[in-house]
Amino acid sequence: MNIQYYGDYCFKITTKPGGRATEDVVIWTDLPEKNTGIRSPFGHADIVMLSHADPSDEILSGLKDDPVIVHTPGEYAADGVGILGFPSFRDTEGGINRGQNTIYVFDSEEIRIAFLGAIGHELDSATVGKIGDIDILFVPIGGNDTASVKKVDELIHAIEPKIAIPMHYRMAGVTIDAASQEEFIHETSCKVGEELPKLNFKKKDLDGKNMEIVFLQKS
Repeated sequence: MNIQYYGDYCFKITTKPGGRATEDVVIWTDLPEKNTGIRSPFGHADIVMLSHADPSDEILSGLKDDPVIVHTPGEYAADGVGILGFPSFRDTEGGINRGQNTIYVFDSEEIRIAFLGAIGHELDSATVGKIGDIDILFVPIGGNDTASVKKVDELIHAIEPKIAIPMHYRMAGVTIDAASQEEFIHETSCKVGEELPKLNFKKKDLDGKNMEIVFLQKS
């Protein structure tokens, strides 16, 4: 499995759910909107998961080959990937201030991934139980329009992934109102590993990992 970061909430995940000799499946998450200052990516897509944005032509315009668009809670299957979408909110008031958000959980290559999107609140124990044992967790750390930096650290400890990959934080060239990488590192009690240009790994590479924070450089 290969994971690349494009800024804000946007990742490209390339995986082989059918095994080594099968075709790649390309999954994109939350393509950037114009007001982020990030150029929307171009290229092939099989699946697009949108946690809080409308599936508009504007944000999807760079993707090719008629991908499956998932943008609401529910149960889905596409290209050998099973996806569960759980309802959540972008604030602590049931979505009154910032609206709704969908948490996505999916499995591929015997790796279980959770994408929290723009979550703005703690998770109850029932939802954590449904999410299950997570290998890779994508979590927003910016804090200003999502869960606070302190609450994000608590979310990571509640879910207990092997690796947590931060997203939605302040960086050069990105015009979003968010806390910085350094602010999160100062607050977290998790181990912070080396920043990587991308994450290329197999299930066995996760052995011995426990709530390790891995930042990815923007592609």
